[in-house]
Amino acid sequence: MNSRNSRNPKNLLHNIKTRTARVGIIGLGYVGLPLVIEFVKAGFPVTGFDTDPGKVAMLKKGKSYIKHIQLSAINKQPSADFTPTTDFSQLQIMDCILICVPTPLNRNREPDMSYVFNTTEMIAKYLRKRQLIVLESTTYPGTTDEDMRRILEEAGLKAGKDFYLAFSPEREDPNNRDFNLRTTPKVIGGYTQKCLAHAKALYGTIIDRTVPVSSTRAAEAAKLLENIYRAVNIALVNELKMLFDKMDIDIWEVIEAAKTKPFGFQAFYPGPGLGGHCIPIDPFYLTWKARQYDFATRFIELAGEINTAMPDFVVTKAVQALNDHGKPVKGSRILILGLAYKANVDDDRESPSYRLIEKLESMGAKVRYNDPYIPVIRKTREFPQFAGRRSVPVSGRYDLILVATAHDAYRAIDFASFGVPVVDTRNVIKEKLRYCYQA
Repeated sequence: MNSRNSRNPKNLLHNIKTRTARVGIIGLGYVGLPLVIEFVKAGFPVTGFDTDPGKVAMLKKGKSYIKHIQLSAINKQPSADFTPTTDFSQLQIMDCILICVPTPLNRNREPDMSYVFNTTEMIAKYLRKRQLIVLESTTYPGTTDEDMRRILEEAGLKAGKDFYLAFSPEREDPNNRDFNLRTTPKVIGGYTQKCLAHAKALYGTIIDRTVPVSSTRAAEAAKLLENIYRAVNIALVNELKMLFDKMDIDIWEVIEAAKTKPFGFQAFYPGPGLGGHCIPIDPFYLTWKARQYDFATRFIELAGEINTAMPDFVVTKAVQALNDHGKPVKGSRILILGLAYKANVDDDRESPSYRLIEKLESMGAKVRYNDPYIPVIRKTREFPQFAGRRSVPVSGRYDLILVATAHDAYRAIDFASFGVPVVDTRNVIKEKLRYCYQA
């Protein structure tokens, strides 16, 4: 069905239906790469854009730089049409452009929209009639229909009339065994009904179920609600973990008991702090936007305070464990198990492990890490000083072991044989250990 002869330069819906629409995906990371794979599998010609020449070089060789995202589905498809590039002038020949760039916070915990707006300005340079532009990056309500639209329309074309504009938030959950990109419903909001129709048609080719909403703002707000819901509930169990610790009650046992109720309860689990690109960051996009309406988002801000304080609680536990064994923090050798923010992935974005390393080293500890998924620490925006450090073997040659990530590999370790105190933040250690501290 994908034939150059069936392409109609004046009918984007027809080109989407016949898989002749040229799809451009900007940002080839945890969100962009899965989209590349699905659109190529669906038969579209796909161009991937990224500013990192190293990533593009690897992709040109058919290799992925993200462990749990493999390009086998593309490499095994003889007719696959995927071109990774750093040449953004190719945007002018794209029919559909999906933006999958970071939306971090700056040092003041305010939205850093430079990636989105710089990308939008780049698209505006090459914008032409009948193109579909979709933002997938999580952001505050009003980003798409106000800020992006203003930038795109500066050249004279009008959204909804000359080109199509939409927002459809990513819902990636790395290494989720139950849901993937295709089986996770896709929320879509268009600037106009025509914009919505074009975006819905495009995503309908790779997603089992699309969920259209009334506007881009509603779609932006829906994504924020999803992550705020999780952030608030994680903060709740984190706070209860600290309380129950004082009461000598096992929070993990309490959660297991509570979740047997078949209605009215959903289990959330505590940890050493929040990680990943979404939950630690996205709620503050709404907090920032709410200030423009003279509204205080008290739940969000309180949840943020609790969650960001969790590394301090863990460090206090580590100090207690060392003290119980007659050792000061200064000079102690500490091994942190897990650098990834989530089990069994190589995603270290916003990982609380970095905070733990920073805090413990500031107290004079000698900290090493082990992570089977991250053999070498890559340069990050917040912790560039750790770049180049390498994972070390797990052993009992340390004064303290701190479990920060629930990798399956750690569940098979015989911690008792090490004879050193262990601080477990993820309930990885099930057997009774004399020197195991829950944190």
